[in-house]
Amino acid sequence: MNILSIETATEHGSVALLHDGELLVRRVQGAANHSEAVLRDLRELLGEAGIPITRLDAVAFGAGPGAFTGLRLACGVAQGLALGADLAVAAVGSLQAVALQADAVRVFVANDARMDEVYHAAFVQDDEGVPRILGAAGCSHPLELELPAGDWFAAGSAFKVWPQELEARFMGRLTACRPEMVPRAEEVARLGAVAVARGELLAPELAAPLYVRDKVALTTAERLARGGRA
Repeated sequence: MNILSIETATEHGSVALLHDGELLVRRVQGAANHSEAVLRDLRELLGEAGIPITRLDAVAFGAGPGAFTGLRLACGVAQGLALGADLAVAAVGSLQAVALQADAVRVFVANDARMDEVYHAAFVQDDEGVPRILGAAGCSHPLELELPAGDWFAAGSAFKVWPQELEARFMGRLTACRPEMVPRAEEVARLGAVAVARGELLAPELAAPLYVRDKVALTTAERLARGGRA
């Protein structure tokens, strides 16, 4: 199976090609570099593997939640490539990509969302080892997070930004914590392959980012209410 993938939901961007079971990966550090590097790196991956884009089974992208500009970039590039090559698209949740990377039965992912909020979701592995979301992804203040019953493997940048607050809130219910984990294109590619196998692909024009929240900045009153400065 051949899957080309893009993940730019955070500043740690990446692209990957899953080609006959092997992964080729390029990292794109710094959000400012994403737009100029993504297409170049995708072309390099296809050239390195020696396959034309028409031999792909799908184009996968990290749909979010995450940085709005990065989500629009990944979605737009995936749509453009898929339309040009008559391919379908796999829209992969960026939190699900982190959960797959964690490789645990029960994973709670929480990524820093700025503005004193975190994106979060809980995942449980299915019989094929694929993390399936419980409910829906949310966006909350760290002190408002609700951990589902039981013990959980924790992953995501929120545990680096809010370590004491989240440790106190979850009160010893975390079996492990990996705050360094970020969404990566290799897991997006692997989940894209799952989408192909399960018939869960989209027509390119139907693909869309998963924003979760609908604003990119707080008002002065909101900042002050949260203890910030005007």
